[in-house]
Amino acid sequence: MYAIVDIAGQQFKVEKDQKIFVHRLEGEEGSKVDFQKVLLLDEDGKVKVGKPFVEKACVKATILSHLKGDKVTVFKKKRRKGYQKENGHRQYFSQIQIENIEGLTKKKAKAEPKAKPKAEVNETVVEKTVEKKSE
Repeated sequence: MYAIVDIAGQQFKVEKDQKIFVHRLEGEEGSKVDFQKVLLLDEDGKVKVGKPFVEKACVKATILSHLKGDKVTVFKKKRRKGYQKENGHRQYFSQIQIENIEGLTKKKAKAEPKAKPKAEVNETVVEKTVEKKSE
C-alpha cells in the first residue's frame, strides 16, 4: 500500500514505516503530524485518485529529527571585470517516519441489532390479553 501525499508544497510517494526528508515542519521532535492532502491511494492494485484530494484519507507520521542539508555553494563571476561573489546555503529539513496510511479500506464493526428485553415484550402481551378479557 502506498500513497502520494502533498507535504510542504512537494509531492512524495510514501509507504508505511518509510523515512523521508521534507522541508522543515512545525513541531518538536517526537511529535505526531497528520497530512490530509492525499492525492492518490493504492492498496493491492485498487487505486483511488483524488479530485484534487482523496476524501477521508490521512497519512500519519512522526517527526524524528530536525537538521540541515548539505551546503550548496553559489559562485558568480564576470570575466575580465574583477567581479567574483561566493555564497553558501544550507536548507533546513525534517526527517519523518510514516506511521500509517488511512482512507481506502476501513473495516466496519458489525453493529448488533438491539434486542428488546424479554420482560417488556411479555408485559405488553399480558396487558393486551387482560384488556380483551375485561371487555
